Amino acid sequence: MHAIPNHRYGRADPTDPVMHDLSPIVFGDDLVAVRLVVRRAEDATWRARLLFGAGEGDQALSTAEIFFGATEPALWEAVRDLRSHHVRDLYRSLIIE
Repeated sequence: MHAIPNHRYGRADPTDPVMHDLSPIVFGDDLVAVRLVVRRAEDATWRARLLFGAGEGDQALSTAEIFFGATEPALWEAVRDLRSHHVRDLYRSLIIE
């Protein structure tokens, strides 16, 4: 029996989050970087959150893990279904005090 290859070959822990750059959004006169932080949860489901801006860690604005998929392709389908106006609304909800 052959082992199923892990697309995260060489990573110390396959549940470590991985950051993916998405298309930036235009908000007012600003171009805002958008990244997706994807991780495989302990229950083998996939979860992700959005990071806005160029900051790292606490300096970046972040949503909760609003994306979920039973498989990684299902998670990415949920991400692709999100329209740019929804992403702008999520960003707006994070910057309004």
